[in-house]
Amino acid sequence: MDRRTFLKTALIGTAAGTLTAQIVSAERYFPTKVDMSLFEGINRVKNPAAKTSLEKGHAPVIAAPASVKGGEPFTVDVMVGESLHPMGPVHWIEYIELRVGNEPAGRVEFQSRGYLKPKAVFTVVIPREATVDGKVTLVAQQHCNLHGLWESGVDITVL
Repeated sequence: MDRRTFLKTALIGTAAGTLTAQIVSAERYFPTKVDMSLFEGINRVKNPAAKTSLEKGHAPVIAAPASVKGGEPFTVDVMVGESLHPMGPVHWIEYIELRVGNEPAGRVEFQSRGYLKPKAVFTVVIPREATVDGKVTLVAQQHCNLHGLWESGVDITVL
């Protein structure tokens, strides 16, 4: 065997072995199959009257007062899912984010190693003059490593 043939064979063998090792490692550490269509855009609840189990477990739930006084602080609770999303080393929530309209209000990052219940509490102050017609929309987003980006919104009145 000449040197060129040996090097080609060694290179192909190394590449094949590396690829196989990566596939085996990925299946061992991430055994859950992922629906890649969930990563193509922002996921939202399609029919609030008939939510799917995926929507119930991933759509952010925003708890905020229906009306607030302009310039005074109030709290907004954001949970992931109707019954809090479980967290573990294979399936976790990366972050929860809150926006007031299009303006960022806060973001909470989570660790993938912790066995947490992903929930965030934000203290928000909205000046009356920052609203259009006395209303504003709170928008919460969360990102799940297996199910992509999810978003929910709620309108509140600013008095």
